[in-house]
Amino acid sequence: MNAHPNRFRWRADRYDVYGFNNGWTETVVVRPNGVRVVTISDSYGLPIRRYRETPGVGIVTLFNNMPQWWGGNQDVIVDVRPVTVNIPRNEYIVEPSRAPVEQVYQAVTAEPVAQLDRSYTLNQVLFNENLRDYMPRVDIDTITFAMDSAEVPYEQIDTLEVIGAAIEEAVADNPQEVFLIEGHTDAVGADLYNLELSDRRAESVATILTEYFEIPPENLVSQGFGEQYLKEQTDGPSQVNRRVAIRRITPLLSTDDEIAGLDQDDLANIE
Repeated sequence: MNAHPNRFRWRADRYDVYGFNNGWTETVVVRPNGVRVVTISDSYGLPIRRYRETPGVGIVTLFNNMPQWWGGNQDVIVDVRPVTVNIPRNEYIVEPSRAPVEQVYQAVTAEPVAQLDRSYTLNQVLFNENLRDYMPRVDIDTITFAMDSAEVPYEQIDTLEVIGAAIEEAVADNPQEVFLIEGHTDAVGADLYNLELSDRRAESVATILTEYFEIPPENLVSQGFGEQYLKEQTDGPSQVNRRVAIRRITPLLSTDDEIAGLDQDDLANIE
């Protein structure tokens, strides 16, 4: 999962990327209202920390892959017990074509379906299915991707209105909210190709949510999972499996600011 520069240029007066001696980068977006969005990425392009600085308000950290409690333990794979879901399945995995507006809204803004005893880094959320499963999700079955395509048909953009309105309101209430946009493919094609295609599908929906529904791009994380999580168990072409899902991940994330306040010389010396 990498930052997508086109989406992050939304309303930007400036878009600057600074490099450090260790291969890390700091991307700074400055908007006309003075808001600065800063993303620090490692030498592989993986985001380490993202925060937004608003004049008169201060800094809001969206996620941090270097929390204080991590210490020397940098394991991405974590031992999380499988979740027990005690709500109806159609409220846990919501399909907008079949669900009332209220149910879609509730799923997008939901709390975890079971209690967790700690927070996690963004990378841990992305690499651990058991962890993501603590949050309900919306499977956007109102968008139909063509084979080998990441393009959202123009006439289907309006079907995102309820989801966009829910996320927009949630971010207005809490600027620290983070939503995961997940891309998926069917099982036709090579694994690496499908992974890249699924990432583009997730990014397409994230871009629409920003451009059409005024949702700041920094509050959205897009990630492709390829053919790993088939909804319909088939090796053949499947419209059901060519999909995007959305879930709120704010309650899972650590925002502990171990590297807050470090200057560029400090960042350059991080190993």
